[in-house]
Amino acid sequence: MRFIVTSTALLKNLQQISGVISANTVLSVLEDFLFELVGNTLTLTATDLETMMRVQMEVNDADGNGRICIPSKILTEYLKNLPEQPITFNINDQDLSIEMSSDVGKYRIGGERADDFPKEPAPGDTTQFTMPSIALLECINKTLFAVSSDTLRPAMTGVCFELAPDHITFVSTDAHRLVQATRTDIECPAIDVFVVPKKPLQQLRSSLPPDESILQLAYNSSHLFVKGPKLSLSCRLIDARFPDYKAVIPVDNPYKLTISRADFVSALRRVSIFANKTTNQVVLDIIGNSLQISAQDIDFSYEGKELLSCQYSGEDMKIAFNAKLMLELVNNIDGGEVQLELSTPTRAGIFRSIDKAENEDILMLLMPLMVGV
Repeated sequence: MRFIVTSTALLKNLQQISGVISANTVLSVLEDFLFELVGNTLTLTATDLETMMRVQMEVNDADGNGRICIPSKILTEYLKNLPEQPITFNINDQDLSIEMSSDVGKYRIGGERADDFPKEPAPGDTTQFTMPSIALLECINKTLFAVSSDTLRPAMTGVCFELAPDHITFVSTDAHRLVQATRTDIECPAIDVFVVPKKPLQQLRSSLPPDESILQLAYNSSHLFVKGPKLSLSCRLIDARFPDYKAVIPVDNPYKLTISRADFVSALRRVSIFANKTTNQVVLDIIGNSLQISAQDIDFSYEGKELLSCQYSGEDMKIAFNAKLMLELVNNIDGGEVQLELSTPTRAGIFRSIDKAENEDILMLLMPLMVGV
């Protein structure tokens, strides 16, 4: 088996799937990329047994079809240190040796049998639907940051996909904050719910093209399959029931505060420097159309305050939030202005963008802290 490929093109494609490979694995073949050549199409695959990801690329002067596993670490390190140029791969099917020839030298490494590489789960008895790549990418971006890292609550370590005939909703929560992203331009074949782990979604986020290319999504009771024009991914679903998140979303938040997102973020960053490093608490003191943001750390006699103008309809209120969580949340809101919906200092605040995108509804919720804690 022989083919020629550009070093930078190969590295770019390998980097799209390399995040799937686990650092610690008991099977040496799981540290490999699977190379499959058919005609002039080279398919690259990586897996950790839970997630499998493939990308396809075109190569030149291909001679002979074949499959081989190539160690990922040494191959990517070599490519990173090579200027852009054609590389000729000569693969000996008998002793599984791989010779890589470039303009500057020749290198040889040993491969492993492709038959030892894990097989992809069969997508049997699946339900299918489609959505644009950009739509899936945006929903992943909006929800992934709020996924929990608490392995004792496995359902919250992924993003919940809620399917309905006229929309799809993505939900993530870590018990302190919650994000609900709904797309009303996606039609699903059935009402269904499943939870996708964080790792494959991170892979999709770094690999999906931000365009209108159509993705095929299929799922069954145990796996999700995503297929695009040049890449495909399969992953095991989280076998746990997602919490009843709708119960924590306040139905009636009558008080509305609207403020410039850039001004709010800048002030939060400055004031939070003076907050207690354990609680990260900042207090929002709303009086009329003015918002005072304050923080203090009594142990070190630190204190910071800033006054911002805003538009507010409701009773004057003092409410506290974790600055670190609130900053991350507001940074993931699009548009120039943010609206904060409130009811009482002990109930969750809801953050939305004033500039709502067509066919999209994003709700971000943050639980308050007790003022003074």
